Amino acid sequence: MKHFIFAAFALLATPLAAETPLTGPEFDAYTQGKTLYFNSGGVSYGVEEYMPNRRVRWSFLDGECKEGEWYENGSQICFEYDDGTGPQCWTFFKGQGGLRARFEGENVSDFLYEARQSDEPMVCLGPKIGV
Repeated sequence: MKHFIFAAFALLATPLAAETPLTGPEFDAYTQGKTLYFNSGGVSYGVEEYMPNRRVRWSFLDGECKEGEWYENGSQICFEYDDGTGPQCWTFFKGQGGLRARFEGENVSDFLYEARQSDEPMVCLGPKIGV
């Protein structure tokens, strides 16, 4: 019994750095045609739809969406959105519960994780109009 408890604790305590990051083709194979919802610390963070040709659509779950694309940069997957905010690079890992992602330069313990996935497209309210 002690060995089981120790093994379970060791598995939970394993840092993300010990895992192998997904390559671009692995990331594409997992995400293609899906809409993934991400959480951070038990709180909803955002949703991203993965379309053909590495195109994406992102929202912070506020109904506003931004279009973009992703590309592989070493061991990271980087996203550039059409709004010109520049590249945002993440290291993705695949586990039993889905994807986990660590933002470039952030603390190893700070990560997003896949909360759920759907084959349905995202709902975007459209651009704001007016003053």
